[in-house]
Amino acid sequence: MSKKNKPPRPEPETLALPPCGVDSHAHLDMVDFDADREELMDRAKACGVARTGNVFLGPEAYRKNHAMFRNRPEIFFILGVHPGNADQCTDQALEAMRQAFLDDPRLKAVGEIGLDYYWDDHPRDLQERTFRAQLTLTASLGVAPVIHCRDAFEDTLRVLVDEGFSGRKLLWHCFGGDADQARTLLDHGWHVSIPGPVSYAKNEALQRAVAMIPLERLLLETDCPYLSAEPWRGKRNHPALLSFTAQAVARIKDMPVDALWAATGQNACAFFGLPAPVSEPEDLP
Repeated sequence: MSKKNKPPRPEPETLALPPCGVDSHAHLDMVDFDADREELMDRAKACGVARTGNVFLGPEAYRKNHAMFRNRPEIFFILGVHPGNADQCTDQALEAMRQAFLDDPRLKAVGEIGLDYYWDDHPRDLQERTFRAQLTLTASLGVAPVIHCRDAFEDTLRVLVDEGFSGRKLLWHCFGGDADQARTLLDHGWHVSIPGPVSYAKNEALQRAVAMIPLERLLLETDCPYLSAEPWRGKRNHPALLSFTAQAVARIKDMPVDALWAATGQNACAFFGLPAPVSEPEDLP
């Protein structure tokens, strides 16, 4: 079939999911959404996404951008210095983060923090120092970390165990590993967040991992504007498209998508300490 004759991609509204889903990881403050941010947040709600976790990549991003969600109580906040910005994790930045968490109850977790060995221009020793410093902050605040790990599984695990996070509340963001890695995370008592690439036909290792992860440990995420699920692969991601990630995971788990949607939403609310979803997000504190 030629591209000209390909059928249109289905819209997330066609899944008609109930208003209890949670996108546990999004970057709605990025410039990619400046033209239609409000419209897309409305659309997410219409597609059953009751909560979205917006991840601010550092205290300066939080300072500049958190007010854009002033009238969006369905958005909760995550804040941390990404390993790619490890050189920005100064003592002043750490103190700014600490104060932000003390002042803003919408901040629910420190993240995304961790190690990323994909790029050679981010010194690994600096990444590790930054990671450890933020884990110390996390522990002092009594919140959970949201972990970024790219091509650095063993070192990320080593640091987390060294810092005493085995058996503590922790979310492994954007999991893309295999069943053995998933089993390791589960053995440490951690939760796992699944992104859109689980829907890609050739991503069999991730699909096998998702099949064996207990439902109660699973969350869903878009990581938007990146990593759209099929059938929107290659297009800008946004929270409404979480529906298709849920659809893919439900197929793998051999369960109705509505049930998967509700369970992962409940898991996210419990993990981040959010009220259970209600019909009108405006009722939230």
